[in-house]
Amino acid sequence: MSEAKWYVVHTYSGYENKVKANIDKTIENRHLEDQILEVRVPLEEVIELKNGIQKVSMKKLFPGYVMIHMIMNDDTWYVVRNTRGVTGFVGPGSKPVPLEEAEMEKFGIGHGSVIAAFEVGDAITVTGGAWEGTAGVVQSVNKQKQSLTINVELFGRETPVELGFSEVRKMD
Repeated sequence: MSEAKWYVVHTYSGYENKVKANIDKTIENRHLEDQILEVRVPLEEVIELKNGIQKVSMKKLFPGYVMIHMIMNDDTWYVVRNTRGVTGFVGPGSKPVPLEEAEMEKFGIGHGSVIAAFEVGDAITVTGGAWEGTAGVVQSVNKQKQSLTINVELFGRETPVELGFSEVRKMD
């Protein structure tokens, strides 16, 4: 089995979070968790000044692009390429080119040891993505994928949602 690498996918502008949600749902439905490890919309913290008040917000680092950590094979290529909102992989022609480790380390993503600032039972607020503004309690932490799971109420039921460390912050 080949090694998982990071790839960049081009999306319609403004559809990055929808593409992430669609790919995450497809991974769950097709049980591809061992082949598509993580889907990220790179965000950066920006300080805005509105009406004399400083406000910290999250902005997309690369609008129109989504990063995917996956093992490239026919199944994963097909799933990602045929996701609504995806226009294609970044690379020459039809061959996706993985990012190099040095490029990923610039974004704080690498094979080094991961220090999780979250523990089961921590109260958190979602700062980005489809669940932005939602509060929850950490149910599980996956240091390898740099993600955590919280339960949110959806249609009157508690539903587990997996979020990246960059999409949440601890409540004081």
